[in-house]
Amino acid sequence: MIDASGFFLSYFDEYQRLAFGSKVYPLIEKFADVAINIRRTGKKMMFAGNGASASISEHGAVDFTKQGSVRSVTFHDPNLITCFANDFGYDHWLAKAIEHYGDDGDAVVLTSVSGESPSVVNAARYAKSRGMYVIAFTGRKPNNTLKQCADLNFHVASDAYNIVENIHSIWLTTTVDYVIGKAVYETRAYQM
Repeated sequence: MIDASGFFLSYFDEYQRLAFGSKVYPLIEKFADVAINIRRTGKKMMFAGNGASASISEHGAVDFTKQGSVRSVTFHDPNLITCFANDFGYDHWLAKAIEHYGDDGDAVVLTSVSGESPSVVNAARYAKSRGMYVIAFTGRKPNNTLKQCADLNFHVASDAYNIVENIHSIWLTTTVDYVIGKAVYETRAYQM
């Protein structure tokens, strides 16, 4: 039988240790600066990942757009993924999406727990070749390939996928709130 209190204490201590240290503050500030510059120049941020990282990316793109007034898009439409994966190979579909949708001056936000997902790494390499600013959310090994390709990296030093993914989400949404300047606010409701 598992000791519930021991499990929870240790589990949530990991979140405290990994997510909330002051080392992440300058990263959030820099990400916010990039987002504000994107808004000021009329460019966009493109978000992507695989699996749960795709969901985290979609959440970030929606909140940056709706709440932070930073135009943001994702590429997780099944029609787009299956078309581009079929025509260019799964490892290159995301780079091709950025090629087709990206403009000079845009930024790319890529999320991969391992930092080794070929589709995400190839997207980072393509974005860098275009001069786009690349922000990466990674985990696991500290010298993963995606981290090495990025201009700004949010790295969670853990092999626990759920912990890494949840911390990515916390950092991403914290950045949105930092851009807005507060944590409690009215959502931007549609006005008729």
